[in-house]
Amino acid sequence: MKEALSAFLFVLLIPASASFAQTVAPPQGAAAEAASSMNDTIAGEVRKIDKDAGKITLRHGEIKQLDMPPMTMVFRVKNPAMLEAVKPGDKVKFKIEGKGGALMVTEIAPAK
Repeated sequence: MKEALSAFLFVLLIPASASFAQTVAPPQGAAAEAASSMNDTIAGEVRKIDKDAGKITLRHGEIKQLDMPPMTMVFRVKNPAMLEAVKPGDKVKFKIEGKGGALMVTEIAPAK
């Protein structure tokens, strides 16, 4: 699975405020299926919120199921109302799932 995932990932630098954020192509095939069954909570920090687009930029820790190192990524959110509960700079715990070949945040809450 490690080889299959690395074949589908690429890193693209995009401006995000004064720094740069990395964006990764969503996993395809077996990697997307593995993500769709993920139940582990991931630690992260909110970097940016785009309520109009329903997206959140998160700096996250390692995602072991996807063999993904810590990085900053832009995610779509399952429910845009989730974005009201967090703000840039917040430490959070979140869950993701593979949906249509893309990773989507399904749950997010401030870390305790």
